[in-house]
Amino acid sequence: MAAEGVLALGPDELLTTTRAVRKRLDFDRPVPRDVLLECLQVAVQAPTGSNRQGWQFVFVQDADRKRAVADLYGRSWDAYGSLPNPEYPEGDVRGARQEHVKSSARYLRERMHEAPWLLIPCIRGRLPAGAPTLDQAGLWGSIIPAFWSFCLAARARGLGTAYTTLHLAYEREAAEVLGIPYEKYTQAGLTPIAYYTGAGFKPGERVPLESITHWDGW
Repeated sequence: MAAEGVLALGPDELLTTTRAVRKRLDFDRPVPRDVLLECLQVAVQAPTGSNRQGWQFVFVQDADRKRAVADLYGRSWDAYGSLPNPEYPEGDVRGARQEHVKSSARYLRERMHEAPWLLIPCIRGRLPAGAPTLDQAGLWGSIIPAFWSFCLAARARGLGTAYTTLHLAYEREAAEVLGIPYEKYTQAGLTPIAYYTGAGFKPGERVPLESITHWDGW
């Protein structure tokens, strides 16, 4: 039996129906802090290198700060959105969904600041330019699983999220807005948090497994 306020979703359903929610975010319904803390309590059970738990989670509710962060995201999105679309073979599911995804992302670019909360997860440390893959994997591997676990826990409580990294083009500016010690902590992404409208979600279309699976070598 699911706990109070938690949807009765099996593990596979939760994992396959936690979508990037943009157009179905309810900007008018408040999200209590207690619910965010429930999600965070789940998130910090994620793996972390050497059990260091060097993560920090910055929740933003202040309207001016949300607007400032959303503006940074918007500047980056505008540059990204002006690029040519990727090209895919005829019949590729990614090409078929391309315009829908871009329309949805554009909607979030215009309304990100209206979400009840924004969340930026951070990890202690900052890699030097040209850091080896081993160091990169250790840093990102100690925060991204927790961030995604938060999104999963949010989905289970009727909340929508949209994991994005576009604002990181202006990471230092975001750090200044929020008082994040830039030299000591690296931001790993950004998501709006809001209850979602409508019914549940379906699994997304993906490329065939045979095109991405290798056995005993490449």
